[in-house]
Amino acid sequence: MDDLARRLGLRTNAHIFFWSAGLMVAILLLLLVFPGPIGEVFGAGRDWIVAKLGWFFILGVTSWVIFLVWVAFSRYGSLRLGKDDDRPEYGNLSWFAMLFAGGIGTVLMFWGVAEPISHFSDPPFAGTEPYSIEAARSAMSISLYHLSIHTWAIFTLPGLAFGYFVYRRGLPLRFSSAFYPLLKERIHGPIGKTIDVFAVLGTLFGLAVSLGLGTSQISAGLSALTGTADAVWLRVVIITLLTAVATASIVAGLDKGVRRLSNLNILMAVGLMLFVLFFGDTVFLLRQVIESLGYYLQDVVRLSFWNDAMAQFGKEEGWGWQGSWTVFYWAWTVTWSPFMGIFLARISRGRTVREFVGGVLVAPSVFTLVWFVIFGWSAMELDGIGGDGGALSAAVAESVPLAMFAFFDHFPAATLISGIAIVVVALFFATSSDSASLVVDMLCSGDGDAGPVRQRVFWGVSEGAVAASLIVLGGDQALTTLQQVITVMGLPIFVLVFVMLVSLLTGFRQERFGAGADPSVPQDGAHAEPSDRGGSPADRAP
Repeated sequence: MDDLARRLGLRTNAHIFFWSAGLMVAILLLLLVFPGPIGEVFGAGRDWIVAKLGWFFILGVTSWVIFLVWVAFSRYGSLRLGKDDDRPEYGNLSWFAMLFAGGIGTVLMFWGVAEPISHFSDPPFAGTEPYSIEAARSAMSISLYHLSIHTWAIFTLPGLAFGYFVYRRGLPLRFSSAFYPLLKERIHGPIGKTIDVFAVLGTLFGLAVSLGLGTSQISAGLSALTGTADAVWLRVVIITLLTAVATASIVAGLDKGVRRLSNLNILMAVGLMLFVLFFGDTVFLLRQVIESLGYYLQDVVRLSFWNDAMAQFGKEEGWGWQGSWTVFYWAWTVTWSPFMGIFLARISRGRTVREFVGGVLVAPSVFTLVWFVIFGWSAMELDGIGGDGGALSAAVAESVPLAMFAFFDHFPAATLISGIAIVVVALFFATSSDSASLVVDMLCSGDGDAGPVRQRVFWGVSEGAVAASLIVLGGDQALTTLQQVITVMGLPIFVLVFVMLVSLLTGFRQERFGAGADPSVPQDGAHAEPSDRGGSPADRAP
């Protein structure tokens, strides 16, 4: 494999690269050649996981939140993600801005209106009347539970582990490095490489779900604006075009490509949010920022442990409401954890554990609160709080991706704003794809430097191909198919992140607090695996 990599001009860990690529291609072929049987397998797998292990997902993420809060206030909170004399590369404002950039994406554009309206029109709690004030309040609490602190805990735990083991312990920039206290030198052998392959595949499929959702939303928006049928072929064309844009960004490089697209993306998304704030019921929305925070804090403990155990006695026999929402969210989000974990670790080198946990959990969650209040409460108010439902509930019932555009129909210059929203979603697609291509390349090589362009282009094209395959497999039921696939793919990654918590705690305990690391633990890349590029990957980590 090493000889083949050299002949192809690749600079990577050949075993991780080719095994990841080979398994990805095999899965794609199975999806395209046997869509019916494979779809049934994923459907059955998802139903089994939700029915038997849904509680594990819910308890797991809640335990991660508790662990992170504890470790931030413990004596380990003063440890630095780097050497003891390292200091942050970025100031607080720049760092928060980058966390803010990571906190928005296709998920907020897709669910900002759709999720609150879904829970508002069909409350999950018995005794809550649809469209009532209580339904509106619980809808906002549930939406914030799904996409604020708990979601960011899924990113924070791997980010903390990467930052600690890569920058303080000098290990390669690979997912398996986070398991060094448990596996020792075996992270460089078959066990470690198997873990890295799972991380690469999970990241690819997690991104594919986001790209699939974004593509569905763009297709729905174009259909609403132009009258073109919202068909599978249109979504495949959209994915193809946007993958080409993302690939061009990859070729341009990190500074010229990813950075410029990200900055433009952030400005346009914030502009949309401010437009809704100032052209909507401004005073009501500003008051709801405070009040919704109170609803969330009041309800978050109950939601954190609620696993829909009584669903089998209700109308949703088998796996209940949680399977379509919370378990799907956690399984989907955890597949992003290698990607987001590396991003967070890279921008946080030199910060203390306490600074890292506090900043990553709080800053993006505050933005999520503001986003959902402005879009969600505006949507519920327009739909008729205390009434019988309106156009937005009908739009969500017909097509979830259409919700945002039905919402903009209630504002001035609806066509123009809808067009801008389509561009924002498209840019999120491109920035997610090119950023993930860089990270997947790093996960394969264990190196913080960007690999050859051909290597990164391969992963960019692969992400688009996986997303397109899932769209074709799902057909008109693409959202359901995406939920099924990601729940199955997310389970092994979820288990690995759970074990990562144990490994991280073990690593912390090996520290002689205040006197540096335990001499028995490798420092400065002493145990790092030699890379195909010469030297230790840790020597070139950013």
